[in-house]
Amino acid sequence: MNNKDTVQIAIWKSLLAGGIAGVMSRTMTSPMERAKILLQIDTNKNNSSTFKMMLDFYKKEGIKGLFRGNGMNCLRVFPYMSIQYFAFQGYKNYKLNNGHQEIENLDRVIGGFISGSSCVIATYPMDLLKSRLTIQSMQQEETTIKEMTRSIYHKEGGLLGFYRGMWPTLCGVVPFVILNFNFYESMKFHYTQVYGMESFTSIHKLTFGALAGSFAQVIIYPFDLLRRRFQIINMPGQKARYDYNGIIDALKKIYLREGINGMYKGLVPNLMKVIPATAIQWWVYEVITSSLK
Repeated sequence: MNNKDTVQIAIWKSLLAGGIAGVMSRTMTSPMERAKILLQIDTNKNNSSTFKMMLDFYKKEGIKGLFRGNGMNCLRVFPYMSIQYFAFQGYKNYKLNNGHQEIENLDRVIGGFISGSSCVIATYPMDLLKSRLTIQSMQQEETTIKEMTRSIYHKEGGLLGFYRGMWPTLCGVVPFVILNFNFYESMKFHYTQVYGMESFTSIHKLTFGALAGSFAQVIIYPFDLLRRRFQIINMPGQKARYDYNGIIDALKKIYLREGINGMYKGLVPNLMKVIPATAIQWWVYEVITSSLK
């Protein structure tokens, strides 16, 4: 079997399939995403039920409450995931075109680094707006995206205000992308080497995607928590106040004040989101890239 023929994908297919996969997976898991964010920004030592939180969203705001912030999230996720898959597949194709049958683990790390960095830098302002839209109705009067954008620009340092929290985001997202792609690509390669590409069914795509996403998320989760907290520092109407002076200082203070559990606050709803999201994401991506001519 020539594996090169099965793994090399035109990058325009990756661009389109990645965006569609991202929008579908994030929309289907939007309620868990909102519950996770609200738990992450809470500095109290309590463990609210994820299902109770989602029920409260529905009781107070109806169906709209379950998907608050998802519109902005989809606007961000389409280019975010498009760039992510585009960059990784572009690097992978480059290696394959230079005589490699399959890329090595080091190449997956390099490709994941390029992929994760590119998608974060390109779409970060939308991620910040999405986070604030997600939590605002629980803590203050609602504002429009236009009003929020204007407020950030005028009150939080101009254009730099839209990149608040980007460093902890890079510290979380880049390793996640590296691990996610590495785990999935490795499992897929070793499976198809033994059983052949024709036996690589939807069940395998969903299973490998879920495993890759969950393993990666557990490893880097504290940085995802930091990302959300840094994003809402100085947010008008925000009740929780953080006195963090950087990533290391934040990690120390969270550990001292909230314990080890504080580092993983919101992990359960996050896994409830990540496991189906990455499973759907990889499955949709594989289906679209294989069906596009």
